[in-house]
Amino acid sequence: MMETFFLLFAAAFGASALGGVLGMASGIFIVPMLTLFFHIDIRGAIAASLVSVIACSCGSAAPFLKRGLTNIRIAIVLETATTLGALTGALLAGLLPTAFLYGLFAAILAVSAMQMLARRREEALTEAPPSGTWTTALRLHSSYPEHSEGGAAVPYYVDRLPLGLGLMLGAGVISALLGIGSGVLKIPAMDTALRLPLKVSSATSNFMIGVTAAASAGVYLMRGEIAMMVAGPVALGSVVGSLAGARLLFGLPAGKLRLFFVVVLVLLAFQMLMTALGFNWLGQTA
Repeated sequence: MMETFFLLFAAAFGASALGGVLGMASGIFIVPMLTLFFHIDIRGAIAASLVSVIACSCGSAAPFLKRGLTNIRIAIVLETATTLGALTGALLAGLLPTAFLYGLFAAILAVSAMQMLARRREEALTEAPPSGTWTTALRLHSSYPEHSEGGAAVPYYVDRLPLGLGLMLGAGVISALLGIGSGVLKIPAMDTALRLPLKVSSATSNFMIGVTAAASAGVYLMRGEIAMMVAGPVALGSVVGSLAGARLLFGLPAGKLRLFFVVVLVLLAFQMLMTALGFNWLGQTA
């Protein structure tokens, strides 16, 4: 019993540290980890992952706020859409077959990797949009300190808010279905639709994912799908790992961070697709 506890804690620590670096929380890595190495049913893994996402967000959001990377106004506006999506997805989760969940997981990872790769050469929006836009009326434009350049403030502007809200609604649904915290979708959405700098997207996503996961985790709890003996050590490991990962993000260049993000997503997508197709991977099948 204790050996399993420490193994889950250690695995969650590593997954959450990587998630913290990528601004995605640990859910994107914890679900494959629990199903592949611990042979836990994907629905139980999703439920435990949502608990870890809440803990991970609480642990990693504070350093980002302290460093001035999080745009709280954007987070509050977008969270209205993601919370609605999370509640919808949680209600749908019990109706879908296991193989479909694995396949959907793989598809979301692959699409997100392509989105991030396509934006590698683009720049954040550096000119203010017209004064009549929603983003200007809500005062969503801001700046962030670039620590690699001595802490100089780098201004940025937000655009295409309706598109961003629509993507966030979908991100909330996927978050509840797959237990991934939706950071894997929120970051590309903010990066591509809203044209935010990657570090701001990562930090703002960390601030948001806990609220999104809490909305859907309540539904899983009511259905009795959260196993405390799994969720407990995973959540504890996530808190410690997210703090380590968040600190590593500050010193990493955005270009290399984006490329690393793409590589990790492709590898995970391949693993989940093989499981969806019934490939016997270390004894784990859909």
